[in-house]
Amino acid sequence: MDSRKPGSGAAAVKCPQKISLLSSPVRAIIRLRRTAHILKKGLSPTERRTLQGDPQSKLLQRQISLGKAKLGSASASVLSQASFEKAQYFTFDTSAQPPLTRSSKRKKRSRNPRVLYPGSTRRYMPMEQKSKAKRCLLLLIGIVCFQILNAIENLDDNVLKYDLDGLEKTMHREVFGQTVAIESIMALLKDYLATHIHNKPLVISFNGPSGVGKSHVGWLLAKHFRSVVGHSFVLHYFTMHHCPDEASSLACQLDLSEKISDMVTQAEIEEKIPLFILDEVELMSPALLETLSRFFLTNQTNEFLNAVYILISKAGGKEIMNFLLQNVSTDPPLPQNKVEELLTSLRPVLSHVHPLWGFVEIVPFVLLEKSHVQSCFYEEMMSEGIYPEPSHIASLVSQLSYYVKGERQFSMMGCKQVVATVNLL
Repeated sequence: MDSRKPGSGAAAVKCPQKISLLSSPVRAIIRLRRTAHILKKGLSPTERRTLQGDPQSKLLQRQISLGKAKLGSASASVLSQASFEKAQYFTFDTSAQPPLTRSSKRKKRSRNPRVLYPGSTRRYMPMEQKSKAKRCLLLLIGIVCFQILNAIENLDDNVLKYDLDGLEKTMHREVFGQTVAIESIMALLKDYLATHIHNKPLVISFNGPSGVGKSHVGWLLAKHFRSVVGHSFVLHYFTMHHCPDEASSLACQLDLSEKISDMVTQAEIEEKIPLFILDEVELMSPALLETLSRFFLTNQTNEFLNAVYILISKAGGKEIMNFLLQNVSTDPPLPQNKVEELLTSLRPVLSHVHPLWGFVEIVPFVLLEKSHVQSCFYEEMMSEGIYPEPSHIASLVSQLSYYVKGERQFSMMGCKQVVATVNLL
């Protein structure tokens, strides 16, 4: 019995040690299962699937299974505890990844952009704030419009100063058969005289056969501008009178250059535009034409750019006559397309005479009809104090020569012989 007691005592002593060795891994496994259960409750299905596919979670499950299979092995429990304590596989620190709550799972509702008004109140649009920049913009637009209107009024004042409307009425009343030519002249003058700032002088050339009214228009222009701008700013130059001899061509060049220079200089001081009417240009010598053409260039001082030159010549008269006779129509005025065609064919002919006609405004004067010659007789007899009896005028008109084209008759000499015929009465 004594022998048993020690043996049983030794067994009793060994038994608590065995229980203490086995209780530590069991407690660790229990803690792991509880922790895993708590984490699974807080995870969503998507996160659970992610966790199942994580290699660390698989290793944790494997270690748990190994711990169940070897509960009696003390060395296995020590190894499992050492492996759980390593942070590279697993950690018990739950602060790094807090469990998701229901509030965080809820999605934020999108706000309705519409403004909801109570049913018992009236709906009003928000008040628009007036911009000061808009007022400044309207003020600027008003200033610009006022300046434009002021500039237009200034242009009108310049035109009114020369009384071009009165000149146009006079020319329509005293010049017969040249409606297209008068309209072209007035359009050029109105456009040029509307302002005092120009980049080139205005040069107009009257071309046509003899007796069609070129010199008469030049005389009317000289008379009108003398009454508007003064005698000192109008030069009426006749080649046969001022330079009859070709031997004195050099003196004529100096004299004409001096007159033009003095007039444009004085006109610039008084802010006026001078008028130069040069008649019988076809009789000028080439040297005199060359001197005259220098005043038509654009690379000059400002005073020489503010001037109007009228060139009166018979050059190109034959071409104008032939063109008119070949293009006779039932309507007395020449159509605009025919006028442009005439200018296109006439400019090379005049440029062959002298290059200055290459950069001037050409105004062709056409042949006069028989009715126009009758009007010339009537006006001349009235000015001479002779009673214009219609039968007497008809007999005088029949004595002149005419080009006959269908039902229309064109005078060969225009009104050139009217003055001489009336003087013989």
